[in-house]
Amino acid sequence: MMIVDDEEQMRGLVKTFLENEGYTVIQASNGMEALSKLHKVTIDLLLVDIMMPYMDGFTFAEEVKKIHDIPLIFLSAKGEEWDKVYGLRIGGDDYIVKPFHAGELLARIESVLRRTKSAAWSTARFKIGPLVLDAESHTALLDGQSLSLTLKEYELLYLLARNKGKLFTREQLLHSIWGHNYTGSERTVDTHVKTLRLKLKEHGTLIQTIWGKGYKFEV
Repeated sequence: MMIVDDEEQMRGLVKTFLENEGYTVIQASNGMEALSKLHKVTIDLLLVDIMMPYMDGFTFAEEVKKIHDIPLIFLSAKGEEWDKVYGLRIGGDDYIVKPFHAGELLARIESVLRRTKSAAWSTARFKIGPLVLDAESHTALLDGQSLSLTLKEYELLYLLARNKGKLFTREQLLHSIWGHNYTGSERTVDTHVKTLRLKLKEHGTLIQTIWGKGYKFEV
């Protein structure tokens, strides 16, 4: 799992405790750093502070949920009801107010992991129109036939299809799929969309261009 918190001491305490419980823990000091690491490693759970520099926890959570279905627990000194409700509404699986006891944190983590594991079978694979996409194996079927896609092509197709009807700008797609540190141009998105449409053949129109704005997926 990953703990995202700008307080080094807090990160260290949580990391030490969870590693003693048998978990593997990596750290990030802010949302930007965490997003970069998410493109390189597989994470089962995120523990996220809210008040951080560069990118606050709420913004980070919204960015993560665009492309990853990773369970997320907010850890914050902000205990107001509004903050809790907002955090849960944007995709948080739980919200723990600092300071907290180590035992409570462990119990909450175990509870979230149990819930998400039991629900994973129903969300990993989904059908939309002529497509069947499997998030676990990163495979795609079109009219029952396997599609040969690169990882980025699959991630782009999955993001658009999973958010049917939602318009994404090229900048949003570039940041979501290639990361905020990617130095290439937005033409990268256009190139991948063009290739995807060719591979989808007569179903290429599933990916619609909204001129001057971006792309969306429509059945």
